[in-house]
Amino acid sequence: MKVLLTGSTGYIGKRLLQNLSDNGHDVTCFVRSLERLIIPVQTNAKVVGHEIDLLKPIPDHLHSLDIDVAFYLVHSMSSSIGQFMEEEALSARNFTTFINKTNCKQIIYLSGISNSPKLSRHLQSRKNVENILRESGKHLTVLRAGIIVGSGSASFEIIRDLMEILPVVVAPSWVKTLCQPLGVADVLKYLTGCMLNPKTYDDIFDIGGPEILSYKEMLLQYAEVRGLKRWIGVVPFFSPRMSSYWLYFVTSTSYYLAANLVDSMKVEVVCKDNRLQQMLGIQPLTYREACKRALIRINLDTVASSWTDAVSMTKSNQLFGYLDVPVFGILRDRRSLRIEGNPDKVLEKVFSIGGDKGWYFANWIWSIRGVIDKMVGGVGLRRGRRNATDLNPGDALDFWRVLIADRTNKRLLLFAEMKVPGEAWLEFKIVLREDGFYLTQTATFMPKGLSGRIYWWGLLPIHLVMFQQMIRAIVHK
Repeated sequence: MKVLLTGSTGYIGKRLLQNLSDNGHDVTCFVRSLERLIIPVQTNAKVVGHEIDLLKPIPDHLHSLDIDVAFYLVHSMSSSIGQFMEEEALSARNFTTFINKTNCKQIIYLSGISNSPKLSRHLQSRKNVENILRESGKHLTVLRAGIIVGSGSASFEIIRDLMEILPVVVAPSWVKTLCQPLGVADVLKYLTGCMLNPKTYDDIFDIGGPEILSYKEMLLQYAEVRGLKRWIGVVPFFSPRMSSYWLYFVTSTSYYLAANLVDSMKVEVVCKDNRLQQMLGIQPLTYREACKRALIRINLDTVASSWTDAVSMTKSNQLFGYLDVPVFGILRDRRSLRIEGNPDKVLEKVFSIGGDKGWYFANWIWSIRGVIDKMVGGVGLRRGRRNATDLNPGDALDFWRVLIADRTNKRLLLFAEMKVPGEAWLEFKIVLREDGFYLTQTATFMPKGLSGRIYWWGLLPIHLVMFQQMIRAIVHK
């Protein structure tokens, strides 16, 4: 089957791409940056990527693409608090204009459950996108899901952070809100089960798990699965802003995502029926089963995708415009150290940096920097990394974003997403010289005005020690 997949670098999109290619479908991916498209290594299917920004009209020459089914998985909730509604509408209009001129037979859109009379901005935007896609003239299948539970999902990671960190939780009243959580594996079954299925044409289906739970019950059931004793008290005086900051500081989520999630968590997301479950013969996992699966994935370090894959933090729209590290108007710390042993082992340590492994020297200082970053509205260190040893372009790595992860040429290039008065890069590269292999480590900072220069020179004593000891630890530890 010929499939068009949008959102293929996002949380669901990455997993759906793997599923489609495993099952032999030819997939065309629309991605904002081709550097972020990870094509499955073992596949008999044909996977092709096109660099498309849906905030702009799609080029006419792509109208000739042979498409049977198009998946629309584009969401912008984590880029801003209010502006995402306009961005989602514009992206949907550009996509609708394009798909109308193709031979596509069906559009499948993953939306949100919206049965409550009062909806959040997030759910209002999803319904608006549904209406726009309906204007395409193609058969539209809308799947409305609630909380998605899986390794790396934003909802699951927030639950995990809260229960792993806090033995006693004083929570806002919205933890009493009811929802119908669904495992990510079941989401994929629903999405693929609808492909060119005439019974699903021009219809809307709610999809959810077998249980209706409050957020408090979800938190406590996760704790039980983990064997943790936790107590949750509810107080009525948490304002939405206080709730957002509470989630932002306690968990690894971004503030934009926290604010939009809080706005949605006040709305019940419960299915009105389970027609599609019966139609496709799917028996969804219980919430506990979904949690256990997610934890197994995490423990085995086989997390296929993470919410941070789709989260656009600082300068998101032009992230890969920072691939070329500037050489003028910059401040730089460059170090080089000869490798006495196997350079491949050093490369493995470079590609394992951050997350639980840490930064090889004075991790407590990095932790303090992460806390300070959170306090000034940054992303902090708690995002960690998706995989302990594997890195791909676009991956989050603590408060960095991976731009280049090239094992062949032994190079790792990171771009800073922490709050700094300027722009910062950190690069590791192993090079061969006449007397052997060397690890070069380069920190580059392009200051913004006087404040940027004060920032760099004020931290210079710490940087001199940190960067020197870090490269030594990587090479000699």
